[in-house]
Amino acid sequence: MSFHYASPAQAGVWNDQVEKKYYVYILTNQRKNVLYIGFTCDLKERVEQHKAGVIPGFTKRYNVNKLIYYEEYDWVEDAKKREKAMKKWNRMWKEDLIGKSNPGWEELIVM
Repeated sequence: MSFHYASPAQAGVWNDQVEKKYYVYILTNQRKNVLYIGFTCDLKERVEQHKAGVIPGFTKRYNVNKLIYYEEYDWVEDAKKREKAMKKWNRMWKEDLIGKSNPGWEELIVM
C-alpha cells in the first residue's frame, strides 16, 4: 500500500482558512491632511470600493481613497488588534509609520 499526502490547500479543504490574508491599511485624501485606518480581507476590493465612493461614512464624506500604507496578517485576530491599536495613535505616530515605508506618501497600487 502507498499513501499520498495532500495538504489541506491541495485537497481543497479549509482553503479559505489556509490562504486568506488580512490587512490593516491607511488611506488619505488628495491634500494628505486626513488619515483613515481600516481592516479588510480583500485589500484590492476594499480600495476600489473607497475610490468608487460606495462605502458611506467618513471616507466618502472626506474623499479619503488613496492607499498609502498597509500591513498583511495571517490571522484575523492579529489584524483586528492592530487596527484597533493604530486608531488610538496620535497623528505623529501614524505619520512616522507611513514615512518609514512610503516617505513621499505615494499612492500604492494593489495587484
